[in-house]
Amino acid sequence: MKTVTQTMLYRQALINYSQKHGVTKAAIRYKTNRQYIYRWQRRYDGTLQSLADKSHRPKHHPNEHTPEELKLIADMRKRNANAGLVVFWVKLRQRGYTRSVTGLYRLLRRQGQMAVKPPNPKYIPKHYEQMQYPGQRVQIDVKFVPEACIVGDAKGQKFYQYTAIDEYSRFRYLEAFEEHSTYSSTLFLQHLIERFPFKIECVQTDNGSEFTKRLGNTQKPTPTLFEARLEQCGIRHKLIKPYTPRHNGKVERSHRKDNEYFYATHSFYSFEDFKKQLSVHNRKYINFPMRPLNWKSPADYIKAFTSNGEVF
Repeated sequence: MKTVTQTMLYRQALINYSQKHGVTKAAIRYKTNRQYIYRWQRRYDGTLQSLADKSHRPKHHPNEHTPEELKLIADMRKRNANAGLVVFWVKLRQRGYTRSVTGLYRLLRRQGQMAVKPPNPKYIPKHYEQMQYPGQRVQIDVKFVPEACIVGDAKGQKFYQYTAIDEYSRFRYLEAFEEHSTYSSTLFLQHLIERFPFKIECVQTDNGSEFTKRLGNTQKPTPTLFEARLEQCGIRHKLIKPYTPRHNGKVERSHRKDNEYFYATHSFYSFEDFKKQLSVHNRKYINFPMRPLNWKSPADYIKAFTSNGEVF
């Protein structure tokens, strides 16, 4: 149903009064002029909708597109039906078009010639491979310690947290380092093998230079010190898809928890101080019950697994 405004009712009352008492008296009573009354009398057909305002938009504009420009746009659109706005505008400018990109946008919208962007292919996640026993796959990553946490004499230094987490049991090992390199990664791996209470079959990392040279400039990258050590220990090295940290989701989530429960409330006055506090934090982590483990801690989950007589 169309809207009835007060102006429309005013005009209807004005016309009705003029028909009874004349246009002059109506103009005096309603404080308007005779021409206004005659104009609305010609338009009035007995319905309120005939007294509604029509569009005030001008039919022509001194700066509107010329017929030659409209023909150029129509011809170019036929050959570039799927081109985006900016790409289409650049191609038009190469053929003498001088209007702005916003002016072209308004014209295309008005004429219904905007390119329809095809939908992106729907992401279908792969089925996650559930681990069957501890050590089947261990995720390793490096976290940069926030600068705001490093205070006192240590301010300006850089500390790094190396993290390894077992996908099956969530059992985790953390270690502090002052250097972010393949040597630090190798040293961390050696300590990890000694500290984990089970044998490690596979290590999963991202493509960082501290782990691999896969994304380096060389066509035939040589193994890093970290990769060589893995091979010596008989541990398989699995690299995730480049720039896809969600594939290392468990260690990434543990880093997020570290931000919330550790780094947000702790400060470090030296590297030794950071090292001690990180060790305490890790001890709390592996002894804290978790929902994915049926409210057992990672340490208790490992004990329960070994008590059932399972062989690693």
